[in-house]
Amino acid sequence: MRTSVFECIRLLLFDQRYFWIVAFLVVLGDAILTQLIIRFVPYTEIDWETYMVHIDLTLKGERDYANITGPTGPLVYPAGHVHIHHILHRITDAGRNIARAQQIYGGLYVLSVLLVCAIYKKAKLPNWTLLLLPLSKRLHSIFVLRLFNDCWSVVFLQATILAFQSDWNEVGVLLFSLALSVKMSAILYLPGLLVILFKRHGSARTIRHIVVMALAQIFIARSFLENPTSYFQGAFDLSRVFLYKWTVNWRFVDERTFLSSAWAKGLLLGHVTVLITFGLFRWCRRDGGVARVLMRGWLKPSRPASLVPVDPDYIATVLMTSNLIGIMFARSLHYQFYSWYSQQLPFLTQRTKFPFILQMAIMGAVEYAWNVYPSTPFSSGLLLAANSLMLLGIWFGYPEGKMSQH
Repeated sequence: MRTSVFECIRLLLFDQRYFWIVAFLVVLGDAILTQLIIRFVPYTEIDWETYMVHIDLTLKGERDYANITGPTGPLVYPAGHVHIHHILHRITDAGRNIARAQQIYGGLYVLSVLLVCAIYKKAKLPNWTLLLLPLSKRLHSIFVLRLFNDCWSVVFLQATILAFQSDWNEVGVLLFSLALSVKMSAILYLPGLLVILFKRHGSARTIRHIVVMALAQIFIARSFLENPTSYFQGAFDLSRVFLYKWTVNWRFVDERTFLSSAWAKGLLLGHVTVLITFGLFRWCRRDGGVARVLMRGWLKPSRPASLVPVDPDYIATVLMTSNLIGIMFARSLHYQFYSWYSQQLPFLTQRTKFPFILQMAIMGAVEYAWNVYPSTPFSSGLLLAANSLMLLGIWFGYPEGKMSQH
């Protein structure tokens, strides 16, 4: 009897045939946990009221981003954010019905867990990995206790990854455009996405996809383009300076350095350098190197540039790694930004060759750092060390995914 119980547990944890049974139990359990959090943990107002004030102004006819502001600041998100919150404004009685808003975000959170399960299944992660998904205290808070708009962008990005894993490339491009229309942070995926598109389709269709992304942004923002300069400066402000008091990642740097343009330029240089390094030496190894990929993609622009299939594991690995690199070099990370990669940590740590204990230690260190409020030099240093170690592990581990190793 004992042997049969252990065998049943082993099959549930490791046999891919039972993946969706484990996924169902995890999603159901997390849905119950989310409801308990909504019921027993107090809601904290941060940006929700400001979102609703912004919508009030747009409903009165204001279309100039420079004139749309609220209690915590001006409107700095693209038009997709506005359209989503128009709907939420209507459903939640102009934002006053917080309980209803929390239920909507609770459903959005459960959808995000389901999408991550599907991504993991496509990449053939072991079943037991799913048990790690409900463990983040901070992530639950971001969704149902804070109601941050990052949640919508994250879900669109998860759907984007799944679409590309399923070879629904046009759908994936549109979903990515939707994510970018909610929050500019989605652009962190763009370098990895361009690698995937180029390898899968060659230069001609990649250029076409880029045009579609740009046109989608214009279409979504069309009602705000009477003053296009105001819109693009507000929604896609790459030079935006964040307040030092909210930073999670650079607390060990003094405020003067943190706010300096030299620091910002140094981070940008580091970001670009690491991306190029991964592109040159890690993301094209199976194809014989980046030079051969580029040559095939440009000499035969209508044909795939990759000699080997761009499999679901490769897609998830490259996109998540591209995102991780961007997070590492972000000028500032606020607490809600943890949603950008929290559910990717179990995947990314398994793309290293680190022992299980070290993988869990990295995840624990990252979760700890994001739960220290206010951040300290120690918590920020720990976060940087954990993210750097994870990225280094991917570099020497499986930067093109594990499926390619078989």
